[in-house]
Amino acid sequence: MKKNIIQEKTYTFALEIVQVCRKLQEQKDFILANQLLKSGTSVGANVRESQSAVSNKDFIHKLSIALKESQETDFWLHLLKDSNTIESDEADGLIRKNNENARILSKIILTSKKKLSRKSDEEQ
Repeated sequence: MKKNIIQEKTYTFALEIVQVCRKLQEQKDFILANQLLKSGTSVGANVRESQSAVSNKDFIHKLSIALKESQETDFWLHLLKDSNTIESDEADGLIRKNNENARILSKIILTSKKKLSRKSDEEQ
């Protein structure tokens, strides 16, 4: 079976987010921890859900949601870094991984839209 790189990367990223959120909860930063936990794990959950899409449009839609969640996660990570709530090095590593996932998602979405457009053109 072929490896699904984005699925693996977003799952690993979600695991790292869970660890950061545990630390935040220990520091009593419950609101920020919950916000980051929701958006950071949602990226991988939506990627996983996209694997069972009922159509190409549904696939693109689910990955677009994952990309939006990635953008929200970027916001929370920058906020946590700039407010000195988490270590700068830790935040930078997570931001880098999140940005890499976002780039991959963007490329998959773009490629899928092109394929969908070609298919639509062929049907006409």
